[in-house]
Amino acid sequence: MRMRPTLNWTPAEDLPPATMDLGPVVDALRTGGVLVLSGAGISTESGIPDYRGEGGSLSRHTPMTYQEFTAGAAARRRYWARSHLGRRTFRRARPNAGHRAVAAFQRHGLLSGVITQNVDGLHQAAGSGAVVELHGSLERVVCLSCGDVSARGDLARRLEAANPGFDPVAAAINPDGDADLTDDQVRDFRVLPCVVCGGILKPDVVFFGEAVPAARVAHCRDLVGEASSLLVLGSSLTVMSGLRFVRQAARAGKPVLIVNRDPTRGDPHALTRVALPLGAALATVAERLDVPVGGDEVAQVES
Repeated sequence: MRMRPTLNWTPAEDLPPATMDLGPVVDALRTGGVLVLSGAGISTESGIPDYRGEGGSLSRHTPMTYQEFTAGAAARRRYWARSHLGRRTFRRARPNAGHRAVAAFQRHGLLSGVITQNVDGLHQAAGSGAVVELHGSLERVVCLSCGDVSARGDLARRLEAANPGFDPVAAAINPDGDADLTDDQVRDFRVLPCVVCGGILKPDVVFFGEAVPAARVAHCRDLVGEASSLLVLGSSLTVMSGLRFVRQAARAGKPVLIVNRDPTRGDPHALTRVALPLGAALATVAERLDVPVGGDEVAQVES
């Protein structure tokens, strides 16, 4: 089933107010059994922009949809040229304090699981294990004809060989790894087929307008059912793929806690929304719990 893309959401005027108090987050983690649901906002401090925050990419960029990608070769050429260039920036990104804090909470047995809406792999790079990649990963490629799944690095090497000298200057990089390039810059880019069957290759990510695989959704629902509480980090929860788990937790009477600077579509279901920068907020939470995070020194918010 394909879904109509939800790109924007207008906050209602009667949303509950945000807070600066991290106490409920600390208490939930101290109790344990917390399921983390992260979004693009956790990766902004690693240099990857988000979609909807201040200066988010949706203000200047419309993401590729599944329908557009499958409809024609021109759209696929534009996507692969831009994504091939954007991947170089993505691969230079490193985990930030927020990713490292989540990994530390997991190492200390405070989490029941981690679900991420991101496709950048930074949770795993920080040391988190068994991360459910709700929207897939840019580091895998799938053939739409035969279903073969291969490493993105293999395709990247083939594309480098097929497009020697391709090194345009991008106006910006987007959360999905897509670089902003003009039609002139991508016109001569050569797209390659599946090496197994010659079919159309697509990144193994869920495009806007594409449904998350049913088995993956069911697994996430099971994780929500097993968790003591749900901690949302850096997501506006605009799209239903993440919002449904917030609603599920709330219906079950499980506390929903959100750390996100801007209002979210899940605020009416949350016990609290903490409007603080994620890296500093989670570093402070870790300090209060006496959980060493490691990595670079980061600023902390005042207690």
